[in-house]
Amino acid sequence: MPDIAAPACGFIGPVKRSITIAGHQTSISLEPVFWRALEEAAQGCGLPLSALVAEIDVLRIAADEPPNLASALRSWLFARTLT
Repeated sequence: MPDIAAPACGFIGPVKRSITIAGHQTSISLEPVFWRALEEAAQGCGLPLSALVAEIDVLRIAADEPPNLASALRSWLFARTLT
C-alpha cells in the first residue's frame, strides 16, 4: 500500500469569493489550494484573476454538457498539471 499523507496545509473546506464575469458578479466556492493555483495561473498568463475565470467560463459554456463553474475551474487546473 502506498504511503500517503494529508496535505501540509491540512484539509480546508471551500472559501466563497465574488468575481465579476462579463459585467456581472458571481460567487464561486473553491478550496484555498484551488484559489492559489488560479491566482498563480492568472499571473503566469499575464491576466487578472477575473479575466482568467471569464475565459475558462467561456470554454465551460461551450461544452456539450457544461458543469458548474467551480467544477470547470478545478478541472481546468487539474488538466493544466497534466501537460
